[in-house]
Amino acid sequence: MSVYTLAKTIMQDASEQARTAGYSEQDLARALMSELIAVYKRERSDQDIAHELNFLAENLDEDAEYAFMRP
Repeated sequence: MSVYTLAKTIMQDASEQARTAGYSEQDLARALMSELIAVYKRERSDQDIAHELNFLAENLDEDAEYAFMRP
């Protein structure tokens, strides 16, 4: 199992637990983002974390074509 498959499975399980507890999926996502950043901060600089988050935010459109892609 890839780490991405593992993360997807964990998210699905957590979403179900959140719904059962009366929380929305968006509430859970916000809380998990805070926890994710706390984990990142253990070994990464604030600038590095911000760079990754900015990259992800700039590439939200899955249908966009990028000027540069590695072969």
